[in-house]
Amino acid sequence: MYIINSTDKDTAAIFDLYDKAIAYQKTKWKKHWQPFDRDMVRKEIEEQKQWKIIDDNNNILCIFATTFSDPDIWEEKDKEPSVYLHRIVTNPDFRGGRYVQYIIQWAKEYGKANGRQFIRMDTWGDNQQLIEYYKSCGFNYLGVFTPSKTEALPKHYSDISLSFFEIKIR
Repeated sequence: MYIINSTDKDTAAIFDLYDKAIAYQKTKWKKHWQPFDRDMVRKEIEEQKQWKIIDDNNNILCIFATTFSDPDIWEEKDKEPSVYLHRIVTNPDFRGGRYVQYIIQWAKEYGKANGRQFIRMDTWGDNQQLIEYYKSCGFNYLGVFTPSKTEALPKHYSDISLSFFEIKIR
């Protein structure tokens, strides 16, 4: 397995995986992502913030995005140098590969190389299944928070509480 940057050629596959993730979320929970803005994803690709895990056959196993700044969600804690993980989506054809653990190992090296102290992520505050999964992957659960500035965020961040997670990079 390899983690490499997504390219413009991956845009259709990325949105296909987002659509499949939203369909899956609708079968499991009352909350789900809203469709994502194509310009946002294009910008992430251009800025090398959109990633994919591929296998030796060039199959996309999983996608995710990163950023070094997330003040609208993490507010004051954003001042601590961190790499933030967003929108982790596993290709349903390859579900069960525990790619989050692979992403964590990669993010530790990526974060270290970029002077970061933490790996951070969030999910819905009441999604106990994901909370337990992320804890089992090694994340420290920091509790439930409600972001106050959601205007610049994707639509699904409006009026919600989030569970926060972090791993200290050693």
